[in-house]
Amino acid sequence: MKNEEITFEEAMTKLEEIVEKLEEGDVPLEKAINYYQEGMSLSKICSDKLSSVQGKMTQIMNEQGELEAFDIQEEG
Repeated sequence: MKNEEITFEEAMTKLEEIVEKLEEGDVPLEKAINYYQEGMSLSKICSDKLSSVQGKMTQIMNEQGELEAFDIQEEG
């Protein structure tokens, strides 16, 4: 699975499905390990895509001369 082949939303949906399966707790160990590995891969894809978007936003803002940095901040 390559970054270009899956959207951020698709990766998040698959990641949520994996988390739900692992939280159920009745997954055989080998399957759980596979889910975990796939989950980590999906997590990296999501992170990479967010970093890419953040980089593009920073570039856009710099071109507009309004802001020198743009950080995606989660409200919590």
